[in-house]
Amino acid sequence: MDVGTEKKSLSAESRRIRLDEVSDQLLADGLIDKAQHELLMLKARFRDTGEQHPFAIVASHELMTVTRPSQELNQEFLSQWLADKLAMPYRRIDPLKVDAARIATVVSYSYAERNKLLPIEVTSGYVVIATAEPYLTGWMKELEHILSKEVRLELSNPADIERFRVEFYAISNSVVGASDDKLGVLPSEINNLEQMLEMGKAGSLDANDQHVVKIVDWLLQYAFDQRASDIHLEPRREQGNIRFRIDGMLHQVYQLPTQVMAAVISRIKILGRMDLAEKRRPLDGRLKTKAPNGSEVELRLSTMPTAFGEKMVMRIFDPDILVKNFADLGFGNAESVQWQGMIDKPHGIILVTGPTGSGKTTTLYSTLKHLAKPELNICTIEDPIEMVVPDFNQMQVQHNIDLAFADGVRALLRQDPDIIMVGEIRDRETAEVAIQAALTGHLVLSTLHTNDAVLAITRLLEIGVPQYMIGASVIGVVAQRLVRTLCPHCKQPVAPDKEMWESLSQPWKSTVPEKIMAAAGCLECRQTGYAGRVGIYEMMTLSSGVRELLRQPQVEVVKIRQQAQKEGMRPLRISGLQKVAKGLTSLDEIFRVAPPQAEE
Repeated sequence: MDVGTEKKSLSAESRRIRLDEVSDQLLADGLIDKAQHELLMLKARFRDTGEQHPFAIVASHELMTVTRPSQELNQEFLSQWLADKLAMPYRRIDPLKVDAARIATVVSYSYAERNKLLPIEVTSGYVVIATAEPYLTGWMKELEHILSKEVRLELSNPADIERFRVEFYAISNSVVGASDDKLGVLPSEINNLEQMLEMGKAGSLDANDQHVVKIVDWLLQYAFDQRASDIHLEPRREQGNIRFRIDGMLHQVYQLPTQVMAAVISRIKILGRMDLAEKRRPLDGRLKTKAPNGSEVELRLSTMPTAFGEKMVMRIFDPDILVKNFADLGFGNAESVQWQGMIDKPHGIILVTGPTGSGKTTTLYSTLKHLAKPELNICTIEDPIEMVVPDFNQMQVQHNIDLAFADGVRALLRQDPDIIMVGEIRDRETAEVAIQAALTGHLVLSTLHTNDAVLAITRLLEIGVPQYMIGASVIGVVAQRLVRTLCPHCKQPVAPDKEMWESLSQPWKSTVPEKIMAAAGCLECRQTGYAGRVGIYEMMTLSSGVRELLRQPQVEVVKIRQQAQKEGMRPLRISGLQKVAKGLTSLDEIFRVAPPQAEE
């Protein structure tokens, strides 16, 4: 068919796409062969496909293109193909960039479903409508007249349109329904810094209201779909913000009316068995639910009183953490061997350092899972327990009954442990008890908050641990960070940034090739250029040379770092450069994450 004339006549007809014309055009473009064409034509002639979109029917056969055998004829490919044929803009619907509350006010759900469309962007002058039926346009003039705005049509994947139309309208209706259930909220129940009495309004939204339940279910499902690591519920004066942390970056997701936000937080507190009445002090809780694939997911809950009510953060723990091997975490071959050598020691203490969110917990849990055997007793003391693991005996710090890290370690030592994991060394007492456990024949793993591996030694000295105890007990220190990995769909080779290149000292420049991969941005990665994260590591084993320096009257950090690098320790930034050389991440990302002092 001639696309130009077909577009004109079909637009005038205002009808839906047919499977036979899609099949004919795919054959004409050389994307399918005659046998595949005949298969699709038989489907079109002799089988009732009902409301199913032609692209869904083609995709169900899992056909591969003739000209490019590696390309499957899925709905995404077919939608882009048709957009190119019709010279229409193509839009991959990114739910994080759609204001669901606003688009639901453009047209009703029944109107959107009847015309197979979905509003995805609303401005003061125009509305962008996503459709998979570019010839079904009889509604456009009517809608432009009603809205007094220009309607811009963009082609999208029909599966995405169907899915997000249901999701966006469902959540919007739930928010409206929840808002309408009660006229207002008592000021005393919101704990707002700016108390305002609204005459004639009373009552509060029930956390078990069906609309609130639906909002919470949608929120968790949405977070799992978007690979979020944290969910932030932040009350404000007029509207509460919902934000997701994805690959280390926060993204605005949705806004809820203040009273609905309060009810949503209350609902989650109920599920997490937290004190619903207590809104004046921070609380902790946990929740277990199921991801879309059926796997169990742990969520750690934390609330904090703010000026406009309770703020809640939910940390989502990836169920795949415990099945990751060291290579999946980001360890290179040499790093895997070095780490394995550390954890194979029968006794001593191993420290993992880095700021919050650098992946320390993932490294420790993966290592303990790797070490777990029926003949070993693995005990942990955590604040709080991050993830419940059947292979470990886990105890939680409880400050209300004076059960701190040091007390927990003392209790664990009476439980005949082989391996002990101390969640964090924060003070001298905890450090000395952990080191004493290491000296009495136990393998101890713990964390510290320092910028690099060498500074862990000075941190222990600062909190009062004697030099001789550090030298006698510490096996090694690992500093780590998480860097975003480049999107495999759009990364492209570029020359290294001149300023960054010049800042690298020799011989580290030799580790970076003349052309490196950089972030470009595409539909798959939401134009960020990155998808997923991987660890970079700085590993320092306490060798005889380092221990000798610890025996000196004055411990010098520079000399310890020089000695460790002489013995093969690679600074964090250099570990990151190796990931750059392999095309896994960008130079920009390494300079953003890794501390500059690491390349001294």
